[in-house]
Formats: sequence, C-alpha cells, structure tokens
Amino acid sequence: MDTRWRQTHLGRLLGHAMRRFDERVLALMAHNIDVPLALSNLAARAQVSAAHVHITRHLAPGGSRLTDLAASAGMTKQAMGDLVDQCEAWGLVTRQPDPLDARARRIHFTATGLAWLQAFKDAVSQAEAEFRAEVGNEVAAVVMIGLEAYAGPAA
Repeated sequence: MDTRWRQTHLGRLLGHAMRRFDERVLALMAHNIDVPLALSNLAARAQVSAAHVHITRHLAPGGSRLTDLAASAGMTKQAMGDLVDQCEAWGLVTRQPDPLDARARRIHFTATGLAWLQAFKDAVSQAEAEFRAEVGNEVAAVVMIGLEAYAGPAA
C-alpha cells in the first residue's frame, strides 16, 4: 500500500508552509530594532507564538470586545482571554470600558502594541518578499490567487 500521500497532501503542505511563514515573521520581529527589547527577547525565545499573532491579526484599530476578537480569530472566548491576559502583561494591549455598554470591556493596542503591529506588518512584507524570491513572482501570484479563492470571502 502506497502511503506517501500522507506526507504530501495539500493540507499537510499548507500547514507546513503556514508554520514556516509564521516562524519567519516572528524571527524577523525578534530582530526588529523598533520592537521593545522585552518583546524582542520574548519572540527570540519563542515565548510569543503564532497564537499570539491572532491578536495582532484580528484586533480592530478602534478596539474590540473579547467575544468579537475571539470570533474573528476562530478561537474560544476563554482561549482568547488567556492570550489577551498575556499580551496585557507584556504591555501590548489594555482593557478599557466600552463606551456603548458599561458592563463590557474593549481591548485596545497600547503604544507598545502599535509598535508591535508595525513590526508585524514589516515582517510580513519581508517574509512575503522572501517567499516571492524563493518561488518566483509568477508562482507566488498563482499561490496567492489560489489561496484567496480557496479560503473564500471570510478570509
């Protein structure tokens, strides 16, 4: 029985590619001089994971409620709450009263968090450029178009 397909199917390749890309982004952030030293050290020691990047990817510029942030990231409220707690301890985010609902809290980037967000943007741009250099612009364009079509409008 041929079992090679288990190592080479699309889902496995996508998973490996995503991990490689996220690891590269975090490595670039760890060496970005504009990222506060404490955060660079956390990233360099692999204390910041791809899970923490969910906050970077999904937190709205004007702040988000925890439930909305969790839903956007495809996580449970409890799991997102744990990530927000860590990011709050690191000074990336803060919880503030929601002006529309006195019972609710909104999560906002701090000034440090905004610097982290810019470093994330820069690292993603560099990692994408490295991907294009490795596979060629034409292949990179086809991959991007294919992934956008496959992921659908919710991506």
